[in-house]
Amino acid sequence: QQIQFADDMQEFTKFPTKTGRRSLSRSISQSSTDSYSSAASYTDSSDDEVSPREKQQTNSKGSSNFCVKNIKQAEFGRREIEIAEQDMSALISLRKRAQGEKPLAGAKIVGCTHITAQTAVLIETLCALGAQCRWSACNIYSTQNEVAAALAEAGVAVFAWKGESEDDFWWCIDRCVNVDGWQANMILDDGGDLTHWVYKKYPSVFKKIRGIVEESVTGVHRLYQLSKAGKLCVPAMNVNDSVTKQKFDNLYCCRESILDGLKRTTDVMFGGKQVVVCGYGEVGKGCCAALKALGAIVYVTEIDPICALQACMDGFRVVKLSEVIRQVDVVITCTGNKNVVTREHLDRMKNSCIVCNMGHSNTEIDVTSLRTPELTWERVRSQVDHVIWPDGKRVVLLAEGRLLNLSCSTVPTFVLSITATTQALALIELYNAPEGRYKQDVYLLPKKMDEYVASLHLPSFDAHLTELSDDQAKYLGLNKNGPFKPNYY
Repeated sequence: QQIQFADDMQEFTKFPTKTGRRSLSRSISQSSTDSYSSAASYTDSSDDEVSPREKQQTNSKGSSNFCVKNIKQAEFGRREIEIAEQDMSALISLRKRAQGEKPLAGAKIVGCTHITAQTAVLIETLCALGAQCRWSACNIYSTQNEVAAALAEAGVAVFAWKGESEDDFWWCIDRCVNVDGWQANMILDDGGDLTHWVYKKYPSVFKKIRGIVEESVTGVHRLYQLSKAGKLCVPAMNVNDSVTKQKFDNLYCCRESILDGLKRTTDVMFGGKQVVVCGYGEVGKGCCAALKALGAIVYVTEIDPICALQACMDGFRVVKLSEVIRQVDVVITCTGNKNVVTREHLDRMKNSCIVCNMGHSNTEIDVTSLRTPELTWERVRSQVDHVIWPDGKRVVLLAEGRLLNLSCSTVPTFVLSITATTQALALIELYNAPEGRYKQDVYLLPKKMDEYVASLHLPSFDAHLTELSDDQAKYLGLNKNGPFKPNYY
């Protein structure tokens, strides 16, 4: 008996086709708030194009001290946070251990990070330890709207939504800092934008800050610049270079989330594909390991001879980008630098080349150079644009050059538990440090704290540490309880 295709085709045409193309007819910033691919979000913006800044919203307690997409999504957001808590047992453990002491009582923390279910667990932990928090997003695409709503419902002054404009981004940061009757005394930053804003716009507030905790390469670089110029008038903790952040959030997290972000946005198959990864730091190492495991042919670009030699020893060809740009199928940046992929590189790419960024800042790919009259931008999916050249060549640009994994997918909760615990301990340390312990400079997290964060996560694996005998400890010149690593590790 023959298979009847005709009826199937008729069934197919009954479905409206407009909805599939709806986002193409809308502005880029608006369609980027659609959620059918990214961040496990329940958000649907199709029926609501009013800016959150123009809405009057209150939570169930009558407070309107927040600005989110839709406060009615709070219940969904609470479920997301509860799921995240299941894999963040160390942070919950820290919350329970320190809740009675309230080590952050009196702390007024202003934060600027990705607002996801995992960050929400951190924010609520800080509140449980006695802090008052006001929060904004460090990336215009990474906010989970329902999580922001859940935080607002719980009483946190949060100002963030997915798909903010550049103006919205700075407005949200300003609303966190500039408020009557409340002045921040601690900063938790991811990228340095909040620190920069307070330093430039509110110097009197900046001088009264007791400590800054920064977790990104970009933000740490800015702090060192301020310190070198003699303009950093508060102590700052460089969490990015702590071992638990470098090895776990940067290496292991990116090893998993790079594939997740690329698969969700492009459905690409990696076997046999030629990929160039710009930068072989911890993020680059993670990306290369994942791509190699799936059978991709991986090239690496590097400026640092030590990292370049590591790439060679790991089996990767170290090249200049210009040498391979015509033949590669995917270009991934993770350097923390600017203009790594220039318009000249983009012009020379082959048709359908995928271009994305795994670094924190959106400076690595020269996206501005693509916004010219001769090039056509076509929104294909949320966070996926085809940039079309006059001859018909297309380059697939993801998240407009912003951070791929948090803009287009999610990151593993367990890894974020490690980073969040590190951040919480850094805040507690800076806030409670006796006067004079920390000068006006940038500090690394003490190794003892790094090791404590790691030890809190070992029960998840039923891992049992071996203890040194007195004789062994004496032989190695170590305290039996650590720290086991030197400060330079």
